[in-house]
Amino acid sequence: MNGLIRKIVIGKDPKNGMAYFIGMRAGKGEVAAILVDEEHLHRFGKTRYHIYIESEEGTLLWKAVDEMPCVLEFDLNF
Repeated sequence: MNGLIRKIVIGKDPKNGMAYFIGMRAGKGEVAAILVDEEHLHRFGKTRYHIYIESEEGTLLWKAVDEMPCVLEFDLNF
């Protein structure tokens, strides 16, 4: 299921949380992927999300979201 997350809203109140979405500008790049850290889930039983950006330097891990309430929006093809 990696690569299916289109948007993540972080915080207890989704209306006031921080939102990141595919294509969002981030510094000199843009958000390229939001993935579940499968290894962390398997190893520790806790969900962690990685947010990657695509920039001139390539694809880089920009943020990791650990043990925070999140709302996910998936990339569905209607």
